[in-house]
Amino acid sequence: MANQIQYQYKEDNLLKSEPNKYQEKDLKSEEMLVNLGPQHPSTHGVLRLEIVTDGEIIRDVVPHLGYLHRCFEKHAESLPYNQTIPYVDRMDYLTAMNSEHAWAMGVEKMLGITDKIPKRVEYIRVLVAELNRMASHFVAVGTYAMDIGAFTPFLWMMRDREHIQRLLEWASGARMLYNYIWVGGLFYDLPVGFEDRCQQFVDYLRPKLDELKRLVIDNKIFVERTANIGVLPLDLAINYGVTGPMLRGSGLRYDLRKVDGYSVYPEIDFDVPVGEGLVGTKGDCWDRTYVRVLEIHESLKIIEQCIQKLKGEHKRTRDFDPQALVPKKIRPKAQEIYTRAENPKGELGFYFRADGKSDVPFRCKARSCCYVNLSIISELSKGSMIADLIAILGSIDIVLGEVDR
Repeated sequence: MANQIQYQYKEDNLLKSEPNKYQEKDLKSEEMLVNLGPQHPSTHGVLRLEIVTDGEIIRDVVPHLGYLHRCFEKHAESLPYNQTIPYVDRMDYLTAMNSEHAWAMGVEKMLGITDKIPKRVEYIRVLVAELNRMASHFVAVGTYAMDIGAFTPFLWMMRDREHIQRLLEWASGARMLYNYIWVGGLFYDLPVGFEDRCQQFVDYLRPKLDELKRLVIDNKIFVERTANIGVLPLDLAINYGVTGPMLRGSGLRYDLRKVDGYSVYPEIDFDVPVGEGLVGTKGDCWDRTYVRVLEIHESLKIIEQCIQKLKGEHKRTRDFDPQALVPKKIRPKAQEIYTRAENPKGELGFYFRADGKSDVPFRCKARSCCYVNLSIISELSKGSMIADLIAILGSIDIVLGEVDR
């Protein structure tokens, strides 16, 4: 009977498969239906914006999401917990270390070994995660400047990001998909001399950030293209579940590194920057970019404190084994948990359901920040100019591997 219903023709079913929400008959005589996207060769079929316009003015935006053939959640439900980490890397390939950290913390919480992880391992995790946070923000700011017409900042950002890529490659052996943070430990300890070279990078980057601020954030053209554009009121951001720099750009000092205090973040001194509407309205595109630049400064502070700990109180020893607590077999007892972490783009959370009989999760659900943050684009865009829609979409900072899971 179910099969008969599946193949039965109904006109309503055909309408549900229409590629657009709006039809010609829904439009007023002065309105027009325009499709925007894909805007990148790798986003074929993953994101298209259906726009209803009245001349240059946007009346509505409907995001249409496709598939990137990742199917992360189904992969996670067919593999042992530790073998899923390479797939976690591919969700947001710009923040692989941060995502690995969130996954490992979730499984360790299920196993009840969170408090047993050595402090050296925890400081190394935070160190590489903050390096990855800076690399992600470099891409966000550089490509955002390019979205609205400036090419030079992108080259500057890629130049400095390359230093981070080389550091992470030195530690893990891979440039982007690291598989470095394991459940219970790390793939390997830091290479000898890593801390000193990392400190050299911090000393190199700090004056470069002042140049970045003058080149992008204080640039008159950049301000005119982003200030008072795509204003996100705080109450709307909260109602939509928006997190990360988008939420903080609207003025709420909410950061899971402070709120949840996971790993060794409670032992580290750093600030949580928020948007203040310095050149426009609080919560506009400029505020979101400004918060990302300030967060790079804060990551430098965190990295310096991790280096001090790794060279002092928790320095390397001959008998230290970062894989000492890595379990050979992971079979948590029957339970349901939700764990989360502050990724560069917002809250990344994992819901696990274990049945206590298997090495693979009975159910795994990912709460990805890119997917949730993108859901507000319709609210941000109504009444804007078409050219401003590019600025609004870029300010959300999405990676579509996380939108399609």
